[in-house]
Amino acid sequence: MATLQLKNIVKSFGPTTVLKDVSLAIEDKEFVVFVGPSGCGKTTLLRIVAGLEEATEGSILIDDIDVSEAHPIDRGISMVFQSYALYPHLSVYENIAFPLRVAKRPENEIKERVNKAASILQLEERLQFKPGQLSGGQRQRVAIGRSIVRNPKVFLFDEPLSNLDAALRGDMRVELSKLHRSLDTTMIYVTHDQVEAMTMADRIVVLNGGIVEQCGSPMDLYLHPLNKFVAGFIGHPKMNFMPAIVGRVEERLLHVQLKDGGTMSISVDTAGLTAGETVDVGIRPEHVRLDENGPISMEVDVLERLGATSIAHGKVQGDAPFCSSLPGIADIREGSTIKLSVKPEDAYVFNSDGQAQQRLAALELA
Repeated sequence: MATLQLKNIVKSFGPTTVLKDVSLAIEDKEFVVFVGPSGCGKTTLLRIVAGLEEATEGSILIDDIDVSEAHPIDRGISMVFQSYALYPHLSVYENIAFPLRVAKRPENEIKERVNKAASILQLEERLQFKPGQLSGGQRQRVAIGRSIVRNPKVFLFDEPLSNLDAALRGDMRVELSKLHRSLDTTMIYVTHDQVEAMTMADRIVVLNGGIVEQCGSPMDLYLHPLNKFVAGFIGHPKMNFMPAIVGRVEERLLHVQLKDGGTMSISVDTAGLTAGETVDVGIRPEHVRLDENGPISMEVDVLERLGATSIAHGKVQGDAPFCSSLPGIADIREGSTIKLSVKPEDAYVFNSDGQAQQRLAALELA
């Protein structure tokens, strides 16, 4: 068992507060990802959990025991950093065994633990190699193996894939997900890459400016973002936003007028909205469809043909950037103007404070 609770964590560096009253409860065996833009506080929060930084205020509980004042080595935590931090003169075996030798564990125990970690990470054939003889992905696995042999209660990962090329990052995402299942332990992972967060996490914690904007499952954040920041951060390509004027307001349907004269109907809870006010309409690129009678006119500047899909980048309403994910065989060209539409249940509405109006479930619309 390895539950983790963060209670009212505040962290200040002089006059600058980088974490503002952060509280989280992480369940046993969960894979939780902290995600957010650079400077949002995600790595600082991870370092506070590890004991490498001291919180200005608040407490950390592991298995209901307060470890806020405990030394890092006494917290039952192991951390994998962005840099591999391997000893170049030591073999893979000795790099993995290093923390056990520091702890003066018996040689037979060291051999058993190292071989077990190497088996999990598919490094059995590389144990006598030096780090310089390994690929980037293999080096990262050695760094993870060094953590595994400690049998920690909680694994912490600080952007471990950022030094790898795109193809290898994809492979390592799969490997880390498999590792989580095989070890069956609690993991906390920090990244600025929302694709990593979406593909690996049981729950995602979206941080921005030192606060938790939203916490939930990947699909919950994708389908039901609480505000404009989360909506724009989760999803790839990212959500489009267009200003609009509220027209007729019905109980379960909002009618808006776009800047260039088009009109849209959107299925949302309309509570708090009044005719004449300005809102932002959010549209995910994958939810648009070509429609010669559609309300959205898009000027296509760049077209990326990816086979199954074609990603069109351009402008709407004169100067607002817009992205559309369309079928790969779509008959569109750079420099052309295309007409698009969106189903009422697929669009989002954000009020003047950036908060999302609750969307109505597709089942409710039937």
